[in-house]
Amino acid sequence: MKKYDLLSISPIDGRYSEICHNMTQLFSEYALIKNRVFVEIKWLIFLSDLKEIKSLPKLSNTSKTFLLDIYNKFSIKDAEKIKKLESVTKHDVKAIEYFIKDKIKTHKKLKEYTECVHICCTSEDINNMAYALMIKHGRQLLSSKMNNLNKLINKLVKKYAKNEMISHTHGQVASPTTMGKEFLNFYTRLMNISNNFCKIDIYGKFNGATGNYSSHSITFPNVNWPKATKKFIESFDIKQNKYTTQIEPHDYICQLSNTLTHYNSILIGLSQDIWTYISKHYFIQKNVKGEIGSSTMPHKINPINFENAEGNLGVSNSLLKFFSEKLVISRLQRDLSDSTVLRNIGISFSYSYLAYENMILGLNKISINNKALDQDLSDSWEILAEPIQMIARKYNIPNSYEILKKETRGKKVTKEIVQKIINNLMIPESDKRLLLNLTPKKYIGYAVKMTYDESK
Repeated sequence: MKKYDLLSISPIDGRYSEICHNMTQLFSEYALIKNRVFVEIKWLIFLSDLKEIKSLPKLSNTSKTFLLDIYNKFSIKDAEKIKKLESVTKHDVKAIEYFIKDKIKTHKKLKEYTECVHICCTSEDINNMAYALMIKHGRQLLSSKMNNLNKLINKLVKKYAKNEMISHTHGQVASPTTMGKEFLNFYTRLMNISNNFCKIDIYGKFNGATGNYSSHSITFPNVNWPKATKKFIESFDIKQNKYTTQIEPHDYICQLSNTLTHYNSILIGLSQDIWTYISKHYFIQKNVKGEIGSSTMPHKINPINFENAEGNLGVSNSLLKFFSEKLVISRLQRDLSDSTVLRNIGISFSYSYLAYENMILGLNKISINNKALDQDLSDSWEILAEPIQMIARKYNIPNSYEILKKETRGKKVTKEIVQKIINNLMIPESDKRLLLNLTPKKYIGYAVKMTYDESK
C-alpha cells in the first residue's frame, strides 16, 4: 500500500484502493476535468462543421487532430495547470476554458478560434455532459461486475440443484427445498434488476443558461439549435433532454440510483442468508492458509466477505437513496446544491463495486455440507404434517388441519409418530403408501425441475 493510501480518509482511496482502482479512474477529479475538456473540444469541432455557420472557417483535419490531442494526451500536469487557474478564477469550468485557449494560441491556424472556445455554453452544459460520460462508463464497469456475479450465482443454482435442505419461515422449520432453488430465487431477481439497470437512458442537455438556446439563437440565428444540439449530444451515445432549466434535472440519475439500490438490497438479502447458512453449517468455508478469524479464538473462519459486502452495500445504498431524493430538486431555474452531491456518485458506485467483488470472493470460498443438510432434514419430520393434512382434506376428513396441529405443533415429531398418524387416517391404501414412503428429503415438489428449467 502506498503512503498516500494510508493517509486517505476514504476507504475507497485507501484500504480498498487496489480493488476500486478502475472505478476511481473514472470518477476522480482528474477524470472529471478530462471529460470537461473533451466536451469543450468536441463542441468547438462540432461548431466548425455546422454548414449554417458561415462566420467560422472550417477546421482542417490537422487542426482537428491538434484539438483532439489536447484531450487524448491530457495528463496529470495538465490537470494541475487547470487547478492552478481555478485557484485564481474560483470557477472550475472557466479554468478549463482558459486552459484550452492557451493551448490553441500555440497553433497558428487555430488562433482565430480562441474566442470560440465555450461559445454559447453555460458551465452546466459542459458539466452535465461530463458527468453523463462518467456515469455511462461507471455503469458499464458496474454492469460487468454484476454480470460476473450473476453468472456465478447461476453456476451455484445448477451445482446445488439436487441438494435438499430444510426451509425456514419465521426462523422455524418449514417445507423443504433445495439449495439450488434458493439460489435460483435470488438469481432471477438479480438478473431482472441488472437488466433494467443497463436499459436506463442517460441524458444530457446543451441548451444554455436557462434552457432556451438564448445565446445560441442570437449568436448564430440560422441554426436549428434543438436539432443541432441533439446531434451533438447523441455523438456521445447519450440521449438529449430537450426541455430543461439551466441544469439537466438528473431524473435518469434518480432512476439509476433507485434501480441500483434495488439490486443491492436483494444482494444484502443473499449475503445475510448465506451468512446464516454458514452459521448453521450448511456451508463450509475454505480454510485459506495464513488467514486469521479471531485474535483470541484460533478455530474461527469468519464469513468476512459476506459481512464486508453487506456493510458496503449499505453505505452505497445510503448515498444512492440520497441522490434520488436530492438531485431531482433544484430551486427555480437552478441552484448549486446538486454540484457537491454529484461529486459523490463515484463513491456510491465504488462501494457497490467493492461489495460485488467481495460477494464473488465469498461465493468462491463456500462448499455444501450435505451431512448438516441431511441431519436437519432427518430431525424435522413434523414438516410432513402439511402433506398429510392436505391428503386428509382431499378426502373430506373433518378437522384435518386441527388433528395434525394437535399431534405436531410444538412437539418433537419422529418418523414413527408420523407413520402412526398416517396409518390412523381413513384414506385409500394408495395414498397411505404414498405418504408412508414420503420423507422430509423427498418432500420438495418441483424444486429440482424448476431449477433446471429456469437456470438455462
